Amino acid sequence: MTETPLLIVDAANVVGSRPDGWWRDRAGATARLRDALAPLAERGRPPELAPPAEVVLVVEGAARGVQGRAEVRVVAAEASGDDAVVALVDAAAGRRRLVVTADRELRQRVRALGAEVYGPRWLRGD
Repeated sequence: MTETPLLIVDAANVVGSRPDGWWRDRAGATARLRDALAPLAERGRPPELAPPAEVVLVVEGAARGVQGRAEVRVVAAEASGDDAVVALVDAAAGRRRLVVTADRELRQRVRALGAEVYGPRWLRGD
């Protein structure tokens, strides 16, 4: 198994988990999430995610234009963001994969592929 864990974040689901006005500027809210994720690449999120980690943010819809940065790779879903998350999990078989989402169906799909699942509150440290 590859030592560097893969953290995959369902952007739409995490951004939508907090009623902070994100709906007025989805791309801006997603960019703020991307920036908040950047420290996780180096520091991890103990105890569940030991550093370093590869961080991937899956975006869709109005947030498709959000660009990645050195610490966070952004994957723009061509169609369903959920399908893009599942494809990333499947492509990284043999590696530790952690997915952040509250979407019940997506949680089941990625667990069936061996991924660990955490909710948005875990990511925020609530």
